Amino acid sequence: MSPTSRRWIRIAFAGPGAVIVALVMMAGMALWLPGGAAGIDNLILPLVLVPLVWAGLFFHACLDRRLGRVAIVAGGLFLIHGGLIAQKFAQAQPAATESHR
Repeated sequence: MSPTSRRWIRIAFAGPGAVIVALVMMAGMALWLPGGAAGIDNLILPLVLVPLVWAGLFFHACLDRRLGRVAIVAGGLFLIHGGLIAQKFAQAQPAATESHR
Protein backbone atom coordinates (compact mmCIF):
# COMPACT_ATOMS: atom_id res chain seq x y z
CA MET A 1 0.00 0.00 0.00
CA SER A 2 1.38 3.38 -0.96
CA PRO A 3 2.00 6.09 1.66
CA THR A 4 -0.55 8.33 -0.04
CA SER A 5 -3.34 5.78 0.22
CA ARG A 6 -2.41 5.02 3.84
CA ARG A 7 -2.65 8.74 4.60
CA TRP A 8 -6.14 8.99 3.05
CA ILE A 9 -7.32 5.93 4.96
CA ARG A 10 -5.99 7.48 8.18
CA ILE A 11 -7.78 10.75 7.34
CA ALA A 12 -11.01 8.81 6.76
CA PHE A 13 -10.69 7.11 10.16
CA ALA A 14 -9.81 10.38 11.93
CA GLY A 15 -12.48 12.49 10.23
CA PRO A 16 -15.84 11.06 9.26
CA GLY A 17 -15.05 7.63 10.70
CA ALA A 18 -14.49 9.01 14.20
CA VAL A 19 -17.69 11.08 14.01
CA ILE A 20 -19.81 8.13 12.83
CA VAL A 21 -18.41 5.75 15.45
CA ALA A 22 -18.86 8.35 18.21
CA LEU A 23 -22.51 8.93 17.25
CA VAL A 24 -23.25 5.19 17.09
CA MET A 25 -21.56 4.79 20.47
CA MET A 26 -23.73 7.59 21.87
CA ALA A 27 -26.88 5.78 20.77
CA GLY A 28 -25.59 2.44 22.06
CA MET A 29 -24.43 3.80 25.41
CA ALA A 30 -27.98 4.79 26.30
CA LEU A 31 -28.84 1.08 26.22
CA TRP A 32 -26.16 -0.23 28.59
CA LEU A 33 -25.70 2.68 31.01
CA PRO A 34 -27.81 2.38 34.15
CA GLY A 35 -30.59 4.91 34.63
CA GLY A 36 -30.28 7.38 37.45
CA ALA A 37 -32.79 8.41 40.09
CA ALA A 38 -34.70 10.54 37.61
CA GLY A 39 -34.34 7.95 34.84
CA ILE A 40 -32.59 10.33 32.47
CA ASP A 41 -28.92 9.86 33.40
CA ASN A 42 -28.56 7.14 30.79
CA LEU A 43 -29.49 9.77 28.16
CA ILE A 44 -27.45 12.71 29.46
CA LEU A 45 -24.16 10.91 30.05
CA PRO A 46 -23.76 9.69 26.43
CA LEU A 47 -24.45 13.22 25.17
CA VAL A 48 -21.79 14.61 27.47
CA LEU A 49 -19.28 11.87 26.58
CA VAL A 50 -19.57 12.14 22.77
CA PRO A 51 -16.84 14.82 22.46
CA LEU A 52 -14.53 12.74 24.63
CA VAL A 53 -15.20 9.59 22.61
CA TRP A 54 -14.70 11.51 19.36
CA ALA A 55 -11.42 13.00 20.60
CA GLY A 56 -10.16 9.58 21.68
CA LEU A 57 -10.96 8.03 18.30
CA PHE A 58 -9.50 11.03 16.44
CA PHE A 59 -6.20 11.02 18.31
CA HIS A 60 -5.96 7.24 18.16
CA ALA A 61 -6.36 7.38 14.37
CA CYS A 62 -3.76 10.15 14.09
CA LEU A 63 -1.13 8.83 16.49
CA ASP A 64 -1.21 5.03 16.29
CA ARG A 65 1.53 3.66 14.07
CA ARG A 66 -0.47 0.61 13.00
CA LEU A 67 -3.43 1.39 10.77
CA GLY A 68 -4.84 -2.10 11.27
CA ARG A 69 -5.16 -1.54 15.01
CA VAL A 70 -7.06 1.70 14.34
CA ALA A 71 -9.46 -0.19 12.07
CA ILE A 72 -9.96 -2.99 14.62
CA VAL A 73 -10.72 -0.60 17.50
CA ALA A 74 -13.06 1.64 15.48
CA GLY A 75 -14.75 -1.30 13.77
CA GLY A 76 -15.16 -3.20 17.04
CA LEU A 77 -16.76 -0.26 18.81
CA PHE A 78 -19.03 0.35 15.83
CA LEU A 79 -20.12 -3.29 15.61
CA ILE A 80 -20.73 -3.73 19.34
CA HIS A 81 -22.81 -0.58 19.75
CA GLY A 82 -24.51 -1.00 16.37
CA GLY A 83 -25.45 -4.54 17.41
CA LEU A 84 -26.95 -3.24 20.65
CA ILE A 85 -29.05 -0.76 18.69
CA ALA A 86 -30.14 -3.41 16.17
CA GLN A 87 -31.08 -5.78 19.00
CA LYS A 88 -33.19 -3.08 20.65
CA PHE A 89 -35.08 -2.40 17.42
CA ALA A 90 -35.52 -6.12 16.71
CA GLN A 91 -37.22 -6.80 20.04
CA ALA A 92 -40.96 -7.29 19.82
CA GLN A 93 -42.67 -4.05 20.72
CA PRO A 94 -46.12 -4.19 22.30
CA ALA A 95 -48.82 -3.06 19.94
CA ALA A 96 -50.48 0.23 20.75
CA THR A 97 -53.97 -0.27 22.03
CA GLU A 98 -56.84 2.09 21.44
CA SER A 99 -58.82 3.23 24.40
CA HIS A 100 -62.53 2.82 23.82
CA ARG A 101 -64.91 5.14 25.58
